Amino acid sequence: MNASRSVTVSVDLGRVRSNLQQIRGQVGVEVWAVVKADAYGLGAGTVAEATADLVDGWCVFSLEEAVEARLWERTAKGSIVLGPPVRVGCEDYREHRVRPAVSTVEQAEALRAAGPVLCLDTGMQRFACPPTDVAAVVRAGDCVEAFTHAVTVEQAKRLQDVCGHRGMKLHAAGSALLHHAPARLDAVRPGIAMYRGAVRVATRLVEARQSHGPVGYERFNARRHGLILCGYSNGLRKGPCFVNGCKHEVLEVGMQSAYVEIDAPDRVGDEVVLLGQGLAEDELAAAWRTTPYEVLLALTGSGQRQYV
Repeated sequence: MNASRSVTVSVDLGRVRSNLQQIRGQVGVEVWAVVKADAYGLGAGTVAEATADLVDGWCVFSLEEAVEARLWERTAKGSIVLGPPVRVGCEDYREHRVRPAVSTVEQAEALRAAGPVLCLDTGMQRFACPPTDVAAVVRAGDCVEAFTHAVTVEQAKRLQDVCGHRGMKLHAAGSALLHHAPARLDAVRPGIAMYRGAVRVATRLVEARQSHGPVGYERFNARRHGLILCGYSNGLRKGPCFVNGCKHEVLEVGMQSAYVEIDAPDRVGDEVVLLGQGLAEDELAAAWRTTPYEVLLALTGSGQRQYV
């Protein structure tokens, strides 16, 4: 995916902090902020520096993400890897205060000195230890902490049933389970819940025309249409947008440009909002037939990022 020079991605760090403050007040347990995939495109290092006082640590997908964002150097708070260990040497994990997730005896033995965290399979069926192997993996890695990738309260309870009697620190709840007290256990891992409403993506009309008959590759019909310099190579899809504060539609998306519906007063240079300012990730996800996660990641990479 490419960033368009004509698109501005504004990240409101104050909104991220406000979201985190609300989460902390709600859950009453440790908060480990998910900053994988460059904080869903908002910029992991910058987000971490702006929110370090509100979290207990960071969750990344790989050791490399934590190193690249310099999370320990910037915040003096450690990270947990949620993905599988690609390397088995302990030195880099220890240097950058990153703890790997392990799911096999071999991984646990190799990474014992890095303070590995057990990842239990409660139904996701990826990168995780089956309940039958827990005792052996915990013993091999001297694990004192365990987590699971859960999408239901029942999966969080399964983690507690399997590991609760071992005196381990347990966590299962991501953004989808924050509102469910039984799933919070000893810590939560908010991801998109931190970032909702914090991103505004906008561009401007480069053409504004009266339509005459079918328009574009798809031969759509509209009274008036405008052109923006953002297309599917920049992550955009057909769906709602705002032009001068009025709700309209992205009518057709090309590789590096798109047609948008406009009104009679709209002119070249007028603003088109693709995310934010009343247009939420969930609404776009429904129109795109995908998830809010994909919407956020696509549009944060669509243009030039700036912080407010």
